[in-house]
Amino acid sequence: MNKNRNIAGTLALAVLASALACAGAAENKSEPAPALKTPRLLATLPDACNTPDGMCLLPDKSIIVSAPNYNDVKQAPLLIKVTADNKAEVFYNFPTPYPGVPAGTERIGPMGIAFDPSSGNLYLADNQGKDQNSRLWKLVLKDGKVDKMVLVARGFNIANGVAVSGGFVYITESVLEQESRPLVSAVMRFKLDEENVQLATPLNRDKHIVATFKSQKDQWRFGADGITFDKKGNLYVGLFGEAIMYKVTFDKSGKMKSCNKFAEAPDRMISCDGMCYDKQTDRIYMADCAGNAVQVISMDGKVETLSRNDDVPDVSAKKSGWLDEPSEVLVRGKEIIAANMDWPLEGFVNKAPYRLPATLSVINLK
Repeated sequence: MNKNRNIAGTLALAVLASALACAGAAENKSEPAPALKTPRLLATLPDACNTPDGMCLLPDKSIIVSAPNYNDVKQAPLLIKVTADNKAEVFYNFPTPYPGVPAGTERIGPMGIAFDPSSGNLYLADNQGKDQNSRLWKLVLKDGKVDKMVLVARGFNIANGVAVSGGFVYITESVLEQESRPLVSAVMRFKLDEENVQLATPLNRDKHIVATFKSQKDQWRFGADGITFDKKGNLYVGLFGEAIMYKVTFDKSGKMKSCNKFAEAPDRMISCDGMCYDKQTDRIYMADCAGNAVQVISMDGKVETLSRNDDVPDVSAKKSGWLDEPSEVLVRGKEIIAANMDWPLEGFVNKAPYRLPATLSVINLK
């Protein structure tokens, strides 16, 4: 989730509207808490990274981490690579001016990132915070490196989570219309060969919208965020401020068939950020950013807490692998890996100002 101090006020005012509202009630299906697993340090990220956010797993088991660097905007945003043996290195420095956008545009805000196995390319959400300035990029890889950036679409308000499934790239739009109540967020979908799309104004009329969601809570006015697919092709979307996960199903033509609340647990799940479905366990692992926790959601909607800790007391604890506002999780074999954004907002468990180094934590499922 974008927590740039310079645009936090904008995000606090971000609200949404849409013509395709999701509905349906979900039971509170929280389970009695099992013994929590202790996270440990997976990798210390280079000093060039002060704010990790999104992650994706490559076929060689390396990890690409997006770093918008909102904690210290004097540092340029970039992508980090963590190798299969957990060595962290700079993967990509973004060029300026950006291809296909006007010169002088705001710096890129790399958030959600996804790997497309059909092409070997990456898709990246570029969050500019408001006024339909955000974008979706395709990063074309050649010989393991970024060969070029291709603009897929422009005109989002808050571009956030990204997933690739069934020949499409899906992206969560956390603000469909600014200054509307209740907050309405959306998922949008693009064909993998679409490029240079200018989204409609107003945004809620755009043909790429496949589902929308309403949020009533005002503490964190931030809607659709994390996104993942199960093995049957069903879509799961987390509403950050509501701490509610939705399940979206599609008919054979690809149109939304149903959209219902799937999981919520007010006693333990504070927020819904980045998430990842695991075929091995048939479960969804989700970063509870505000709660300094990783949650596990089974396919019947029950919620368990995998790992949780209090506010990180010092740098030593951070270097030992404590969860420090996890914004994204992914599954690598028997490991759950969490990116620690460390950008506290009011009401978060994480309260201390950010401290270097930026880290990734790992939780063993064995």
